[in-house]
Amino acid sequence: MASRVQRVSVAGSWWRQTPYGSDPLWLASPPSSGRWQQGETLAAIYLADEEETAWAEWYRVLAEIALPPTHGMPRDLWRWTIAVNDIADLSTPAKLAGLGLPTPRPGRPTWASFQAAGEQLHSRGYRGVLYPSAARPDHQALCLFREGSVIQGADPVRPPTTHRDPPAPPTGLRT
Repeated sequence: MASRVQRVSVAGSWWRQTPYGSDPLWLASPPSSGRWQQGETLAAIYLADEEETAWAEWYRVLAEIALPPTHGMPRDLWRWTIAVNDIADLSTPAKLAGLGLPTPRPGRPTWASFQAAGEQLHSRGYRGVLYPSAARPDHQALCLFREGSVIQGADPVRPPTTHRDPPAPPTGLRT
């Protein structure tokens, strides 16, 4: 499976929002599961190609668990400088289909096949996955697998921007 997935380098600015005042590498305790990994098996952080995409993913999660946006405030929005090699390029529906995966859609019930693929990619030396955002499908998201408390090539830019009120829902948002 993983031999058919192109390895790419990802570089540039990416975005992640976290609870106010938390470490930029913040993880829930125990680590949460995500689209590409099960928390009890593998930790990861998720980043977005734009600030609006990071907020769209946040709105998607809140809609799924039926919480109002004010419940999660305040939040810190971090810009990250990324320069990471060995990323699995699943950035298009065609590349996902090559692994038998659909285009990401909102909802945890869709995660099992993605988690199995992500954990297999990690076991084969991939450091993360580049893929279409489920919440904003014309944009990209990046899952970086964690080994300990540092992700080589991923650096948060201090200070974060603190948002005390929920931002306007981004255009193109799908929940």
